[in-house]
Amino acid sequence: MKRQFIGLSDTGVVRTANQDNYFVDDELGRFFIVADGMGGHAGGEEASRIATEIIYAYLQEHWDSSLNSEALLKEAVSKANQGILDDQRNHPERGDMGTTVVVLIFRDEQPLCAHVGDSRLYRLRGSHLEQITDDHTWVGMALKKGEIDAEQAKFHPWRHVLSQCLGREDLQHIEIQEFEVKSGDRLLICSDGLTEEVTDGQIEAALANLQTCQATAQELIDTAKAAGGSDNITIVIVEQE
Repeated sequence: MKRQFIGLSDTGVVRTANQDNYFVDDELGRFFIVADGMGGHAGGEEASRIATEIIYAYLQEHWDSSLNSEALLKEAVSKANQGILDDQRNHPERGDMGTTVVVLIFRDEQPLCAHVGDSRLYRLRGSHLEQITDDHTWVGMALKKGEIDAEQAKFHPWRHVLSQCLGREDLQHIEIQEFEVKSGDRLLICSDGLTEEVTDGQIEAALANLQTCQATAQELIDTAKAAGGSDNITIVIVEQE
């Protein structure tokens, strides 16, 4: 099945540097990555770059190996975590750097996602938007347990406190999800620079509008910047034809 896709990243209105990174497999549309770095200007940018480059290189090298897709994804993300840890040891000034990551692959036409942190994967089917990933944050865990509701989660002071990210010795779980994609579905991978400024309803409306992937991505970035643009904004859109 064919796919249309685009990746865009913007520094936003407030920040002076972009600590996000992304990758799209331009030639074959096999895999897509979004990473949102943290740990200061240089640290966050380096962490997201290391993660993106290691994951890309591992997937490229082992794509046709005998590893099943879940093992392939887990190993790619684990290698990225180790790469960041190695860099921390070599550069103590970046010792607290880390990054979120979302990796989407299409292998044997079956979509599979790995994620760590609070960058997200959404699926639009028809006019209905669904968040596929769960946020690995304190608020995300509290929401799942029913300790707070969705409205409280939007404004909770701890909503950005990650429960896990890449760049930690104690990384406990790389979440892998298999999900269905049908013809006409649109997938959105994004950093929280988008979701902090733009509601799910606005995302749903933009994705449902019959625009190109490029135009939709730019519209979402412009909307986030108009709402304040307090963080870097990175978007990858994949449309299943």
